[in-house]
Amino acid sequence: MSTPPQPEPPKLPIEGVKNLITIGSGKGGVGKTTVSVNLAIALARLGHTVGLLDADVYGPNVPLMMGIRDTPYAVEGRIVPLEQYGVKLMSMGFVNPGDKPLIWRGPMLHSVMQQFVRQVDWGELDFLLVDLPPGTGDVALSLIQSAPITGSIIVTTPSEVSLEDGRKAILMFRQVKVELLGVVENMSFLLIPETGQRLDVFGEGGGKRTAEAMEVPFLGSLPLDPRVRIGGDTGRPIALLGPDDPQAVPFYDIARRVVAACGPGGVKHAPKFTIED
Repeated sequence: MSTPPQPEPPKLPIEGVKNLITIGSGKGGVGKTTVSVNLAIALARLGHTVGLLDADVYGPNVPLMMGIRDTPYAVEGRIVPLEQYGVKLMSMGFVNPGDKPLIWRGPMLHSVMQQFVRQVDWGELDFLLVDLPPGTGDVALSLIQSAPITGSIIVTTPSEVSLEDGRKAILMFRQVKVELLGVVENMSFLLIPETGQRLDVFGEGGGKRTAEAMEVPFLGSLPLDPRVRIGGDTGRPIALLGPDDPQAVPFYDIARRVVAACGPGGVKHAPKFTIED
């Protein structure tokens, strides 16, 4: 006699969060966290209230890229997220700093993800971005099964190796019934500084072709720019340069497309800011 399938537990909304967006990739090394931090800053600069949850517990790079190394504290049993550049932040890198590796199994990962989602006082947010670990493992599934996700963004490079794993990530999200907001192609090309010549280091147009073949929106391409890398390494992401700076424009274009994909509500009045904010 077969056992009837058990009903899935209800997905409880995160109090105060309007849109929960996961940012994933099929493999590491494609610049997923770079996209996450710059997208978060761009959304905040466009007038939205934004949080960024660094769910890549084995390689939490958000503290370095956002230039903040403080330790969160709790008030009345709720963790107060740190804030930098107008973005509320939570990361395992804040509670397990330095080079010490994290050696945890699935149940422990599920527990810490629930703490970061349910016990952090996120307040009222238009967008909570979640920087997932590479691949399709426990952390992503734990989050997907416990909270209603507005949609997911897949980051890839144009290379066939990256695209192959990116397609797996797309199929995983479809299998668990998470809407795909779109594909971002990172490291699309390099402009040679001396000549302006375009060099397709990892191939050409693979992200867009894959998005079209799998009937997923294409959110845009991001160049392979040394200044983007420098911004991440120094804790000053390039999106801080603002929506009119040529190097930051692609991130703001993607941010606007994400806002449109999430539905009505529009962009609020953008606050005034300077690079020193």
